[in-house]
Amino acid sequence: MLRRALILFLAVSPAALPAVSFAYEIKAKISESAFAAKQRPDILGISADSTAESARAIFESTFKGRTDTKTDIQHEKFGDTAVSYIAALNFNSPSGPKQTGEMLSSSFSSPASANQAYFIARNLTFAQDQRPSKTEMIKQVMDKYGAPTIVGDHHLYYIYRAGKVVSVGAKYKGATALDAIDRPLDPRAAIKLDDANGHGSCVAGAKHSQTKEKTLNAMLDEAKSANCDGVLSVQLMPGTSPERIASAEFTLVDFKRIISAARIDSDALVAEKNERNPTPQGSAPKL
Repeated sequence: MLRRALILFLAVSPAALPAVSFAYEIKAKISESAFAAKQRPDILGISADSTAESARAIFESTFKGRTDTKTDIQHEKFGDTAVSYIAALNFNSPSGPKQTGEMLSSSFSSPASANQAYFIARNLTFAQDQRPSKTEMIKQVMDKYGAPTIVGDHHLYYIYRAGKVVSVGAKYKGATALDAIDRPLDPRAAIKLDDANGHGSCVAGAKHSQTKEKTLNAMLDEAKSANCDGVLSVQLMPGTSPERIASAEFTLVDFKRIISAARIDSDALVAEKNERNPTPQGSAPKL
């Protein structure tokens, strides 16, 4: 019986067998980043060093046990290949009378540029009886990230160039940051963040990035025009009591990675297309 079955299997024509699908091989290149090893800020442990898979593990751990969490894991295909990857993660747990609401999101480049993060955001909406003091929040932020570049308009901004936080002359400590945070940004300090033509402020770049679509192409022009390599923005909004924080928003944008990863991804997509549709290499015959 076994012999008959074996003969029958060998007799099946090759056309009847399923086609073998070979996965397209992508050789990843690490894109450049605004943040150096010793100056690499993170949000809940997610940094520009994080891949989509390592970030996903943190997302799932952070929201574990919350039954009302909405999860959005966005997958994309690399060009016309069968290679699928995580392009964005969005987890959201709503606030309630006794529960602090939390939103965590991040966007990633393609596998060609190692599928690393270039945009990370975390929003907290504190329950009425869980609102921290402004003093405590500023202390926690500065303990974690150090002295900011500029403070004001309910924000602490950390502007990065050449792997370091830029200084515009102001020396912020806990008391001076607390005094400045609810005031408008100091125009004399803010102007130092512009380029020679008075444009490219990373304060504006951070705000624009929060409202744009979070794809590399959508954020590329903003990244190219920014007069810095990256920015960390922390917004602390007071509630009915000016001394208590009702919501906090943390945003990390790696402009340098956006530019670098967009270039790597574009070159890889062109190479994939050329490999799929090679240019004929025939030569003219002798006449």
